[in-house]
Amino acid sequence: MPQAATLLAKPAAGSDFAPLLRQVRDQGLLERRRGWYARSVAVNLLALAATAAGIVLLGDSWWTVLLAAPAALFWARTAFVGHDSGHAQITVTRRTGRLLGLLHADLLLGMSYAWWNDKHNRHHANPNHVDKDPDVGVGALVWTRRQAAQRQGFSRWLTRNQARLFFPMLLLEGIALKVSSVRDLKRQSAGERRTEAALLALHVTGYAALLLSSMSPGKAVVFALVHHALFGLHLGMVFAPNHKGMEMPDPDGERWGHLQRQVLTSRNVRGGTVTDWLMGGLNYQIEHHLFPNMPRPHLRLARPLVRAHCRASGLPYTETGIVDSYRQALHHMHDVGAPLRTG
Repeated sequence: MPQAATLLAKPAAGSDFAPLLRQVRDQGLLERRRGWYARSVAVNLLALAATAAGIVLLGDSWWTVLLAAPAALFWARTAFVGHDSGHAQITVTRRTGRLLGLLHADLLLGMSYAWWNDKHNRHHANPNHVDKDPDVGVGALVWTRRQAAQRQGFSRWLTRNQARLFFPMLLLEGIALKVSSVRDLKRQSAGERRTEAALLALHVTGYAALLLSSMSPGKAVVFALVHHALFGLHLGMVFAPNHKGMEMPDPDGERWGHLQRQVLTSRNVRGGTVTDWLMGGLNYQIEHHLFPNMPRPHLRLARPLVRAHCRASGLPYTETGIVDSYRQALHHMHDVGAPLRTG
């Protein structure tokens, strides 16, 4: 199992990261790719506009619901731009990066940029740490047997069956992201809250206007539900292989250095151009975690450097195919709920 990876080699010290960082900088892999991002953003905006035009042209027809699939696909591309903006992969200045993030997350997706950024940065700082990483905290799903043991009632049943329910539950993730975004507004500063609330309201107004001006209310509701379900499924299938089933640091154990902390908790997914496109470059999860501000097109170029450095440092470098990555993640979720099925 991946959890046993640290038993294979002596943990590397945090200073082992410095030579790798120098290599990456010397090859210019941390330099911005503004032209690449400008083209990517422009193409995605055109694709979204074309999808919206298709909705208007098809109008009040059940065939229009089929456009929920490309709409979800291009929404995921929009989310990747918001993600990269939050990591300062696109621009040098925080102000410009935040503007890009607000436009792509709040206005185009109806998802709070501040909420996502806060949550995601805490995840990056301590991946798979049960006390510090919000992505492995107790929620609809749990990630350790200790968490599972505390479940009661319906939550206990859910945990017993969480592996088989995982993909169906992802169909609700698109709506859950918006609910969490609205809830987070009260945490934000007054100025930030005004900006995000206004953009979220504009998103809802524009989205509703597009659908209700093109089709009947019943078809509009069906379209919105299918659209958000496919969007949540897509994002969930991108993020699920990255860390689930990988090492989880012991909160009471030795503190890991940056190299060890990011490599042992992350899993890469092998693939070509299509995989890179569909997963927004996050299939290079190890490289992304080691260098979160590295532009997306450089992640694949950094992979051989990181892999060789891990080998020299005695650290396992976990990389697998997409199907096997899901198998490992689901196996971990199934194993977490095992005591509840036999108790």
